[in-house]
Amino acid sequence: MDTILSRSNSAITGVLEKTFCFSVIFGVICLQAMVTPQAIMADDIILAHRATHSVDIKDIKEKILVEISPEVRKQKFDEYIKEKYPKAVIKDVQDGVKHIKLTKYFNGRPVRINILETDLKIAKNLEVMPVLSTSDKLQSRRTISTIANSKNAIAAINGTYFKFQSGVPLGTLMIDGKVYTGPVYDRVALGIFDDGFDVARVQLNATISGSCEKVKVDNINQPRMLSTHVLVYTPEWGRTSPYAPKYGMSLRVADGKITKASANPLDIPQNGYVISGPKKLLQLLLKDKDVKLTIKTIPEWKNVKHIISGGPYLVKNGEVFVDMTAQKLASIGGRNPRTAVGYTSDNNLIFVTADGREGSSIGMTLMELARFMQSLGCIGAINLDGGGSTVMYVDGKVVNKPQVKGGIPLSNALVLSVVEDDSDTDVAKSADDSTNDNS
Repeated sequence: MDTILSRSNSAITGVLEKTFCFSVIFGVICLQAMVTPQAIMADDIILAHRATHSVDIKDIKEKILVEISPEVRKQKFDEYIKEKYPKAVIKDVQDGVKHIKLTKYFNGRPVRINILETDLKIAKNLEVMPVLSTSDKLQSRRTISTIANSKNAIAAINGTYFKFQSGVPLGTLMIDGKVYTGPVYDRVALGIFDDGFDVARVQLNATISGSCEKVKVDNINQPRMLSTHVLVYTPEWGRTSPYAPKYGMSLRVADGKITKASANPLDIPQNGYVISGPKKLLQLLLKDKDVKLTIKTIPEWKNVKHIISGGPYLVKNGEVFVDMTAQKLASIGGRNPRTAVGYTSDNNLIFVTADGREGSSIGMTLMELARFMQSLGCIGAINLDGGGSTVMYVDGKVVNKPQVKGGIPLSNALVLSVVEDDSDTDVAKSADDSTNDNS
């Protein structure tokens, strides 16, 4: 009996070994067939997942392990856009950048929509970033065409909320790693990185430190909301700081040293800032003349280059998510002109504007806008300033129909700019040097 069982086990083992070997060989053959010249088939799989708005496209690309040539990627992007927007008017802005115009109907009434979709893996010479109307100050407003031209931009939309009278942005604004303004009500913001995007509700994590004391900073270059808040004003705010709050004081800091204290407005040094807040807190810093300002955000986005806030959320982790009440944005409800920015799972950047307040285009509610951004495949999207501010600029002109022709003067914009080639700069510099030498 034992002999029979032993032979039976040996036979089974042999069959299993042969089956395993056959599976390995078959798998290798299939892998070769897929990895060799089948880049187009692999991209078709990716596009199929795009069409269903899968959030796992990055993982799919890594698993397929196929290098897609720039020519094939451009071809597939063109096909993808045509399939995605079958009834729209599509214009090539440049390789990897498409301007799409379409009309959607809500309860039988029309809304004119402009979309700019960009594949930054194709358009490698472009950078998306927020831009102030004037690079060295916050209290300024200019048209979107002027702002776009100042940055050699091929496209732009209006940016975050701003104080209409002064132009100061209301919410987090970071450009090239420098924080110009802090958050308002911890509203949602778009973080822009070299390799992609993220959205989150952003808080300020900033302090002024002496050798023995540390004071929490509540905001940077924002209007005062509470007399108990400690605010920092940088040179971009203007020439002088506001008056200190009741029972408060201001400290002038230049090159890391406190140079003056007063309850009155102080000149803001180009090499420093002014701290304004309750006297009982700030006078602790007077024990030491040397102080240090540390600015971080929560979440602490490592390697983030730019941040622009808006609100509310529209899409979060691929799902419609509109949190108006939490971000104190009840006043922007209803049906209005809208501006939004979002990104897909493979980091395509999407700008959207919807015209409103007229019979030929009635505008959108925030929920309609959120569902629309999700339908475009966005896994993250936020609402930007809207209403009279809504405007889109593409290829040298305003392409939507804002209430004021050309759009009202703006505090800031989100632009898609041509990146200057360092080699071109070096050539130009060499030419200038040569001219100077000859002279």
